[in-house]
Amino acid sequence: MNHDVLMARVARRVADPRVLRLIRRYLQAGLMTGGITTARNEGTPQGGPLSPLLSNILLDDLDKELERRGHAFCRYADDCNIYVRTRRAGERVMASITRFLIERLRLKVNAEKSAVDHPWVRTFLGYTMTAHKQPRLRVAAKSVQRLRSKLRMALRQGRGRTLASTVRTLTPILRGWLQYFRLAEAKGVFEELDGWMRRKLRCVLWRQWKRPRTRLKRLMQRGLDPERAWRSASNGHGPWWNAGASHMNDAYRAAFFAQLGLPSLVRLHRHLNRA
Repeated sequence: MNHDVLMARVARRVADPRVLRLIRRYLQAGLMTGGITTARNEGTPQGGPLSPLLSNILLDDLDKELERRGHAFCRYADDCNIYVRTRRAGERVMASITRFLIERLRLKVNAEKSAVDHPWVRTFLGYTMTAHKQPRLRVAAKSVQRLRSKLRMALRQGRGRTLASTVRTLTPILRGWLQYFRLAEAKGVFEELDGWMRRKLRCVLWRQWKRPRTRLKRLMQRGLDPERAWRSASNGHGPWWNAGASHMNDAYRAAFFAQLGLPSLVRLHRHLNRA
């Protein structure tokens, strides 16, 4: 972000020269790297409370240009999607908007993250779309992968603890994630994650039991007949296989995890959108 171009935009809205000098000093504040202060000639301080506002002031020119051309678009900070009818139109618009950003606003465009593609292939703020004629919002695959990685880490940290304690750790993660993706209209991913989460918890139980005798005892306590419980406890398969097998599903149904306080993403999504 070029400081002179940015300050010219800020000066359109701020008349007080003292405020302008203060903003300029904020932009030029030294950057500490390895104990050495380096002068800052471009960009805004990362994490600074003023940086998002200054970014929007500069990129307001982009919004006005897209509106002037009559494009349908959606922008959040420096992430922007522009919607056109054909690939040829998309390539033409991408080339012209890239020139506008470089020449008029003196910004650098990340060519690796920019592309012309179908909206259901691209992601925006963790969301994507279905490929229907009337598209619906859905959670992007990368967002689901990031959630699973975060949950796996929490589960690894929870080994050796009670299942109820592990569920208490997972609950705020699941609720916070669903709160962000409450606008998603395609609900299949929530059903899939609910099933995956319960299987991971059954896997935790199977690992904690360790010995066939312990597994036999626990399965019988959950209502399995002795013969089936013994076959299941001594089948020789690993924890993940057993966590998805019928004996563990019958012994530890969804209601069991609900009693522990594990939120169902499907039900929570329904509740949030009904409220």
